Amino acid sequence: MKWKFRWVIVGLIFLIGALNYADRAAFSVAAPMISKEFHLDAVQMGLILGSFSIGYALFNFVGGYLADRFGPRKVMAGALAGWSAFVGLTSAGFNFISFYILRLLFGFAEGPIATTSNKMANQWLPARERASAIGLYTSGMLLGGAAAGPIVGLLSLRFGWRTSFVVLTVVGLLLMLLWLKTTTDYPAQHPRVSKEELDEIQQDQGSVQSGNPSDATPNLTLWSIIRRPTILFTAVAFFAYNYNNFFFLTWFPSYLTKARHLSIHDMSFATAIPWLIGAIGLMCGGILSDALYRKTGKLMFSRKVVLAVGLFGAAVCIGVIGSVNTALEAVTLMAVGAFFLYLTAMIYWAIIQDTVPSKYIGSAGGFVHLVSNISGIIAPTVTGILVQRSGNFSSAFFLAGGLAVVGALATVFLIGRRESRA
Repeated sequence: MKWKFRWVIVGLIFLIGALNYADRAAFSVAAPMISKEFHLDAVQMGLILGSFSIGYALFNFVGGYLADRFGPRKVMAGALAGWSAFVGLTSAGFNFISFYILRLLFGFAEGPIATTSNKMANQWLPARERASAIGLYTSGMLLGGAAAGPIVGLLSLRFGWRTSFVVLTVVGLLLMLLWLKTTTDYPAQHPRVSKEELDEIQQDQGSVQSGNPSDATPNLTLWSIIRRPTILFTAVAFFAYNYNNFFFLTWFPSYLTKARHLSIHDMSFATAIPWLIGAIGLMCGGILSDALYRKTGKLMFSRKVVLAVGLFGAAVCIGVIGSVNTALEAVTLMAVGAFFLYLTAMIYWAIIQDTVPSKYIGSAGGFVHLVSNISGIIAPTVTGILVQRSGNFSSAFFLAGGLAVVGALATVFLIGRRESRA
């Protein structure tokens, strides 16, 4: 089988995603140390953790629009340089306000990554490979989250938590230079893409790329696309997914240290386990969905089955964590829950790829991602309030699981039954 250069592009997006989640998770891993040093209570820490998503959600849409207008290569490079700079500046934080502002700006800079990655995949990959490729490069995010625990934890214990943020900044700037040197917006622009590979990509771009009559109407606008029920309720399901994702990302390390009394060292390694299992689920989700499509010929059905099963499974596991008695039980349930949750992670993007014309992929994906990431503002803040008032995490886990059920029901009953074929 001849080697395909497009998988180099997928590999680079994988590395950027891994660094992206390592950078996000770094603050959560360091949060017990930061909250102790600066005397931050649960509500203040929840607000700091949630401030990231204010900027992030807004720039999901802005980043998608910029990727449509200026190309994903430049937008990704700018985002990578910007968020790496703010990761380093986090080491200069000194009180509640400073950390709040730094995390807000960090979120602004990270906002374009998902929509820009999605735009790049849309332009570089044939339709039959997209879900698998999205699953592969998105799994890098979870592996980055897994690596953040041991790396940040051990660096923090040996050199102080500030050092870990500086190290991540240097890695980010080096990766940005590699991205600019290696990529182009389109495969036709790249000297290392053969004519055979280019023909293979262009001949299987999918109906929304090659002239679906329903998408060719002159009245088609971004507004008409994002008002489609399939797009709106995909955003609802994505919101439920991301609530659980941000709940896990921001508060699970603190849960293990405060409720299960693990040391920083033990917590750093325990938090890596759900990320690793989740990465397996994420890679399996895209492969499973593409396999179902090849087997049945029903594109939307192959997406919805994986989405509904994954969200229901996550709901059961995450919802009951607050009632278990040991750290081992909590980490085990969180790992299984992460497997089911991240089984769905690429499906939201695959639905957008399958149903939205190429011209609007970045903007429509940015809208869906914006809606979903409002949960990133709500989840850390609400969790902090629930923990502060109740003195435990039980209601926070139950709420997260309940929202996953809502997302699963939206998938089954409200995401459009009429398929867009690729």
